[in-house]
Amino acid sequence: QAQFVESGGGLVQPGGSLRLSCAASGFTLDYRAIGWFRQAPGKEREGVSCIFRSRSNRDYTYYTDSVKGRFTLSIDNAKNTVYLQLNNLKVADTAVYYCATRRDCAGYDTGRDFDSWGQGTQVEVSS
Repeated sequence: QAQFVESGGGLVQPGGSLRLSCAASGFTLDYRAIGWFRQAPGKEREGVSCIFRSRSNRDYTYYTDSVKGRFTLSIDNAKNTVYLQLNNLKVADTAVYYCATRRDCAGYDTGRDFDSWGQGTQVEVSS
């Protein structure tokens, strides 16, 4: 059964860093989009970023404006895992972070047609 398991969340102070992991099982990460999403209490789910590894092994990455320059996506094929490095964290980044997959990253921010959602990992940014 295809699924993701997220990990790496925690409590950090503003300006701190975390690295979130999204480990895939039941499928490989090649030729598919992996999206990261977050949901804060009382708010709608938000698309944070998306990565697509092409057949030529080139990675295409996309980020929502609020995290550009602070968050970075990467893939470790050997571990079948996608990482989201979170730097210079802000209180507004507090949320449960999820990963999911679908065919491509176009319009990823809607979350439409993504599946294999993980259980999420909690990120809390507080002083």
